[in-house]
Amino acid sequence: MNLGYIDYLNCYPFYFHLFEKKPVHGVKIVSRYPAILNQMLTDGELDMSPISSATCADVANEVMVLPQFCLSSVGYVGSVILTSRVPIEDLNHRKIGLTSASHTSVVLLKILLENYYKAKPTYVPTVPRPVLEGMDAALVIGNDAMVNTSEPAPYIYDLGDLWLRKTGFPVVFAVFAVRRSIVEKNITQIKAVVSSYHSSLSSLLKEKDLVIAKAREKYPDIVYDISSYYDRLQFEFSEDLKNALMFYYSVAGEMGLIKKVSKIEYLDID
Repeated sequence: MNLGYIDYLNCYPFYFHLFEKKPVHGVKIVSRYPAILNQMLTDGELDMSPISSATCADVANEVMVLPQFCLSSVGYVGSVILTSRVPIEDLNHRKIGLTSASHTSVVLLKILLENYYKAKPTYVPTVPRPVLEGMDAALVIGNDAMVNTSEPAPYIYDLGDLWLRKTGFPVVFAVFAVRRSIVEKNITQIKAVVSSYHSSLSSLLKEKDLVIAKAREKYPDIVYDISSYYDRLQFEFSEDLKNALMFYYSVAGEMGLIKKVSKIEYLDID
């Protein structure tokens, strides 16, 4: 079974056990940027993976979602930011770079700008770690938002914080999806991975210093306080977060940014 891994600091707590303690027999881990994992799962090259919430809506008929886990934040997250030369209120008709690394945050930014700031910018694709040359602002996510930059922007906006203040909801950036076609055949491996995720999150509570030390080894260029960053993230998929995800889906669907989805089918295994 091919299992995706978002090659970012925020996903590492789920994979600590798989990486550092006990691999799962018959499971191959594929590490990529979120957008690449999204496409690989869509194309059937991955059987199971964390994927962008926005992509999950687009492939809802082809996947089932683990109900226990997610990558989320309630307010400030620190790893999904808009860097800008001008205040966000002045971005109408400006040029904004959109990272090619993900999907959820791109949709999130478009909703915020168009619904809450009444802005109609020109969007251009960028590399995951862009510079502002030739652009007025740029969306940067994941590890690329948490490293030193030689070009600090005068204005930096955290999208998790903006979303909470404007909508009252947290953001579910990613969910964990399994292709429907492989569930029956690979149920043993799926259950083993779910168990490993549980063990990893338990390790984050019981041996946090070790998890952080291993994360620091894996991502040495991160300049943020990893402990504080993990404290801000939400890894357990609570009912409140499921409701927040459906709010995001309803708004994004109405705007035509993703396929409309009325419900997500969960794969309820422990």
